[in-house]
Amino acid sequence: MNQKRYKLIVNVPVESADRLRAALGKAGAGKIGTYDYTSFSTRGLGRFRPLKGAHPAIGTVGKLDKVEEERIETVVEHEHLEQVLTALKKAHPYEEPVIEVIELVNV
Repeated sequence: MNQKRYKLIVNVPVESADRLRAALGKAGAGKIGTYDYTSFSTRGLGRFRPLKGAHPAIGTVGKLDKVEEERIETVVEHEHLEQVLTALKKAHPYEEPVIEVIELVNV
């Protein structure tokens, strides 16, 4: 029986992308067959406004801002999901990163 596998997607400032990819891989993300640390990235602009009470890593409370980000996509086996999410939250510079976890269908 095949084990559950997920696609993990997260955006991160470009300057933090390599560090985050390394943390994800070390925690077990990106393993496909006889390969590990696999991922795919695209670049774009993240836009946000920190609200009162926020402690932004980038930007100023109350002001709209934008930052060049990389969208990192990778796969995670069910047995590694919890440790990968823990590593992601520890390595990510944002206090509120948007993390997508999508269960994949085996074909």
